[in-house]
Amino acid sequence: MIVRVPATSANLGPGFDVLGLALSMHAEVGVVDESSMPDSAHIADDTHPAQVAFVRAGGTGRVWVQNSIPMARGMGFSGAVRVGGIIAAEVQSQGMSWSRATSEALRIGTELEGHPDNVAPSLYGGIVIVSGEIVVPVTLACDAVFVMWVPDFSTSTNESRNKIGTTIALSDAVFNMARTAMLVTAFQSGNVELLKEATQDRIHQDIRFAASPACRDALDAGLQAGAWCGWLSGSGPTVALMCSPAQANAIASALPDTGHSKVLHLDTQGAVVL
Repeated sequence: MIVRVPATSANLGPGFDVLGLALSMHAEVGVVDESSMPDSAHIADDTHPAQVAFVRAGGTGRVWVQNSIPMARGMGFSGAVRVGGIIAAEVQSQGMSWSRATSEALRIGTELEGHPDNVAPSLYGGIVIVSGEIVVPVTLACDAVFVMWVPDFSTSTNESRNKIGTTIALSDAVFNMARTAMLVTAFQSGNVELLKEATQDRIHQDIRFAASPACRDALDAGLQAGAWCGWLSGSGPTVALMCSPAQANAIASALPDTGHSKVLHLDTQGAVVL
């Protein structure tokens, strides 16, 4: 039994804590002695988020993890391995009767992660709107890839969130609500011309860009190279740029050499058991 879970990109610009999507890069989690452990995997210690989630969901024993998702880069590593641990515990208890991720898995994952916009797309795949235990899938009606610029430095999600504060101006809230509605409409209609405006944000990105100017430079470079839109992935520092497959290599080549680029697709499966 191997649980394969996709990386994610959260917020997508204006959708702070409510929008996320799954990407074609994965972590794998299995139970030690119950599944074949890959040579490159490692056994998780007691503090590893996959092991903590496994125990929290009722698992017994220890899990191993094989991971290709960059850590502390805003691509949902902690959410993905937590989902892997939770589902490993569910499969351990249910056996072959396990069929799909449950709302309980979302609840536990959100409890441990602190917010659901990474957990939900890792669980269900695709693009999702999430609020509490409500998850609404969003159709993507265009052929798109995601060029992820992953810098050489990392950032702390907790430190980044603390800088945002607990209140925002009414005008900024209205601005973001409008752009979030535009973004969902653009995804579902395939209106790529709307995407650049629809991914504008007034709540969190400018604060985070101020701490990491290189990320702003990467976003600007990608847009100038022809990306439809871009955003700071999660709390950063990774920058996501959305474009047509034909544009991807040119956009990746235009990004700063202080990071590396990965061209990824939308993962529509979410967490799966192999």
